[in-house]
Amino acid sequence: MNFAVFAKDGCPHCDKIEQVLELTGSKFVVYTLGQHFDKDAFHGEFGEGSTFPQVICDGNKLGGTVETIKFLKEKKIL
Repeated sequence: MNFAVFAKDGCPHCDKIEQVLELTGSKFVVYTLGQHFDKDAFHGEFGEGSTFPQVICDGNKLGGTVETIKFLKEKKIL
């Protein structure tokens, strides 16, 4: 499984999900607000009011930290 994390600097939830993915040995790439995308692109992709981080796994939008951890548990990765 390949994960993409859409994050912003200084976000504790973003740091947490990156640590969780590292611990599971999952392959992931981090895209950072201001470097790889802007807020308009973020809201266009995930919807107005979406919070950071947002995680995609193999093209499927998982959601934020809580949803991603739930997904990892369901798949017996975590």
